[in-house]
Amino acid sequence: MSLALIDYGAGNLHSVHNALKAAGARDIRVTADPDIVAKAERIVLPGVGAFAHCMEALSAIDGMIAAMEQRVRGEGAPFLGICVGMQLLADEGVEHGTTRGLGWVGGTVRAIAPAPELKIPHMGWNDVVPHDGAPLIKRGEAYFLHGYHFDAADAADVLATTDHGGALVAAVGRDNIMGVQFHPEKSQAYGINFLKRFLEWMP
Repeated sequence: MSLALIDYGAGNLHSVHNALKAAGARDIRVTADPDIVAKAERIVLPGVGAFAHCMEALSAIDGMIAAMEQRVRGEGAPFLGICVGMQLLADEGVEHGTTRGLGWVGGTVRAIAPAPELKIPHMGWNDVVPHDGAPLIKRGEAYFLHGYHFDAADAADVLATTDHGGALVAAVGRDNIMGVQFHPEKSQAYGINFLKRFLEWMP
């Protein structure tokens, strides 16, 4: 099974690669080549940093978004976005101005609202609470690091939440598209087991 781990200069590729390998992935292509993405059986989009920077970096690779659209939305290949890679699924992000996202899952990425005694960014281990019927997500603790959150347009697209001064989206998805706000590669056994389920997922 070939898996394309997209390299657009905005993800901790080494850690994600190692976690996917530990979960059982054998044919991992770390790539910025749209042709490889267009043929991959599964696709993973990592991401760290600001929404606008990540979207600009992804858009700068000629043909990459078109290849992702064809393979994921057109042909149904299982897709996983991690952290900012999940946030890019939204319609837009409002960090440092408004930036259009991929628009695969309706919503807006906004700053976590400050509150008394609430530390931002949301950093460290926290509970993941899956919604009924959510694929792949199990209850447990995962590692988070983010100051912005996914404000979903349709509650049906929210697969799991966590609590940090109120409910925040921990996972979104529809059909063959999945995104997680937490970092599986930093979430030890919980993260590896989640990636194992992703590798076996047949949406």
